[in-house]
Amino acid sequence: MPPMSQDALSRLNEVKRHIATALKSSGRGESDAELIVVSKTFAAEDIRPLLVMGHRKFGENRVQEAQSKWPALREEFPDLELHLIGPLQSNKVEEAVTLFDVIQTVDRPKIAAAIAKATKLAGREIRCLVQVNIGLEAQKAGIEPDLVDGFIHSCLEEHGLKIIGVMCIPPVGEDPAPFFKKLKDIATRNKLTEISMGMSGDYQSALVHGATMVRVGSAIFGSRPKP
Repeated sequence: MPPMSQDALSRLNEVKRHIATALKSSGRGESDAELIVVSKTFAAEDIRPLLVMGHRKFGENRVQEAQSKWPALREEFPDLELHLIGPLQSNKVEEAVTLFDVIQTVDRPKIAAAIAKATKLAGREIRCLVQVNIGLEAQKAGIEPDLVDGFIHSCLEEHGLKIIGVMCIPPVGEDPAPFFKKLKDIATRNKLTEISMGMSGDYQSALVHGATMVRVGSAIFGSRPKP
């Protein structure tokens, strides 16, 4: 096994230990949150050892990149679960619905309608999360917090999407805790069970504040390859 793969496996175990500790310290059970390993920019040969080890939940940012490596991996590991955690463009919706099991970045009516149409045509039911622009940052995708309740309602009632939760990325350089709390409040009042928040630098804080999914990549794989 290549050295990087051995290092990734070791770091995966370390992250899982940190997750268990954070959950225990906040009075939650070990099964109350799941780890989504973010494998963007890493090749299939880097990912496969984690699958062999037994991890099954992974996240990718780009549809085209995911298409280049995951179909073959799914043939070998048919029980894997693939999450889209990056922005979804309308011209990639059909491909995304075919490839992914969960889309975490539903953030505008046009995409909600496109996903609804594509899932019906494909005969698939895709679990979805609404991405919230929790810090009101112009450079980030996501529905504004003040508009999210109505958007969730329209996704469920008008488009018939299977909305299971909400997702956010807090502003860099700020204490993430208030943003995590705000996202949990949104999920609670909309009676949604899944809260996707927390990445390599803040996933333990996210777990303390109620995350049910954490998206961790560099803390497992190391530095990402240069484009």
